[in-house]
Amino acid sequence: MISSLRGEVLEIGLDHAVVEVGGVGFAVQATPGTLAGLRRGEQGRVATALVVREDSLTLFGFADNEERELFGLLQTVSGIGPRIALATLAVLNPDALRRALVDGDLATLTRVPGIGRKGAERLALELRDKVVAPAGAPATLPVADGADPRREQVVEALVGLGFAAKPAEQAVDRVLGDDGSSDTSALLRAALTRLGGKGR
Repeated sequence: MISSLRGEVLEIGLDHAVVEVGGVGFAVQATPGTLAGLRRGEQGRVATALVVREDSLTLFGFADNEERELFGLLQTVSGIGPRIALATLAVLNPDALRRALVDGDLATLTRVPGIGRKGAERLALELRDKVVAPAGAPATLPVADGADPRREQVVEALVGLGFAAKPAEQAVDRVLGDDGSSDTSALLRAALTRLGGKGR
């Protein structure tokens, strides 16, 4: 198993980065928060989890081992695959996720796209005894200020996370209408939250 990568960051997209290790560029799927900690052309390190399927090998990257462990833990619950697990970590930081699980905070858990009320109940029931709640945590990752929004990139990232193109476009358009000044990472988080709200 590839548990981490360290090397030059060749590329950073909305939902992935390419890290060169020993002359080989590894594409790593990651959350906006993890990607925000990387800089193109500089050395970077990500904790990783390799997901093997019959038709694919996909590397998922995380800011630290804590996020990677939560990524794996989420997938022990029926109906939660790697894409939903990654979306969960995109919407909720580790502290907020642990607190929501321990408290049985279904409203917070259903903010994640792909997780409805029943899924949230399963998560809380099965994982509340496997995590320790922090003293306090914000519910979402901090929103970064940056470049102008780029609709096509955000839609492409949402489609890459498993959403149909039309709902993704509608969510992005709504988010752009609410706040057109946010950067692409902030827009992606907002669109994820909006799409998640439709599942409640």
